[in-house]
Amino acid sequence: MPTVLSTKIMSPSQRELLLNSGVGFVEYEAITIRLIDFTISKPHDNLIFTSQNAVKSYTKKENSEKRSKISAFCVGEKTKSMLEDLGFTVISNAQNAEELAKNIVALHKNKAFLFLSGNKRRDELPNILKKNNVRYSEVVIYETTLNPKKFERRFDGVLFFSPSGVESFVVENNLRDTIAFCIGATTASEAKKYTNKIILANKQTIENVIVKAVKHLSAHYQGDVTPLSAKGGLSPRGDN
Repeated sequence: MPTVLSTKIMSPSQRELLLNSGVGFVEYEAITIRLIDFTISKPHDNLIFTSQNAVKSYTKKENSEKRSKISAFCVGEKTKSMLEDLGFTVISNAQNAEELAKNIVALHKNKAFLFLSGNKRRDELPNILKKNNVRYSEVVIYETTLNPKKFERRFDGVLFFSPSGVESFVVENNLRDTIAFCIGATTASEAKKYTNKIILANKQTIENVIVKAVKHLSAHYQGDVTPLSAKGGLSPRGDN
């Protein structure tokens, strides 16, 4: 029976997807997120959110009455849905931070932005904004901490949901003979530093990562597919 490692503790319904598939699993939290206190010196009309954690931290502190007047620019469908449910107006949504930055440069270059980030945010978005002289400031509003853990066994696949999850896993383990199932292209780019056996989810959801792993491993163990993406690096892109 194939077995996967999830770098995130799953919900009961997510576990059911694996339990009903005949794929075994182990789960742990590869990273810890902590919402921190922060200060924003002046009001901003255009806010950039690249994760749901940024939305959670910001809305824990800000005045809800102002949300409808704020233009939000975000990464990911779930982040977009969360913002809209909380009363924000989402102007632009992209699959990843690089794409969002390019959208801002193309359509909103003359606006000023506040980027609400985590302490381990990637450089693609700020680098593109700087290069194109887009006015923006940045405030760190949550912290990501790696939780490395050594596993003595080999897994048929590892489920990754963020670049930080990949970073945490490889501190004590390697991906040499394991498939990395990734939630999106940004996470896959980090995994690609350690393996060429990468498969992307079709949609940027935990459920889709699980389904992708189940389908691939089930078919592989039944002898219906050739080995993974070892020959071609990244498989077709997902939504991240």
